[in-house]
Amino acid sequence: MSTSVGVNVLRWSALGLGVFYGIYHQASISARDRMESAKAEYKHKEDLISQARAEWAKQHPEPKQDKKSGGIFSPLHLPQFHGEVRKGNAVKEREWNDIGSDGIAS
Repeated sequence: MSTSVGVNVLRWSALGLGVFYGIYHQASISARDRMESAKAEYKHKEDLISQARAEWAKQHPEPKQDKKSGGIFSPLHLPQFHGEVRKGNAVKEREWNDIGSDGIAS
């Protein structure tokens, strides 16, 4: 029982195509698995970050808003800073105004 050359070529061609298809298919499956594991790892990191932010927010509550400042914290509303800070700012403004446009104090 001898097979013809054409049949042998067809068999070997089918075998070769099957091997190449198997390699391609396995590569696509592996790439999909790697992508899914990367997404899962990224999701896990996002969850850890959100948990850390929630814990940090619990440990560091936002300061209560002051009615006078409209929600902006400023040490000027504290009694111990009333005189010194305002005097200091006035001195700095005078010094800044004394400097001319050329950058030299007059």
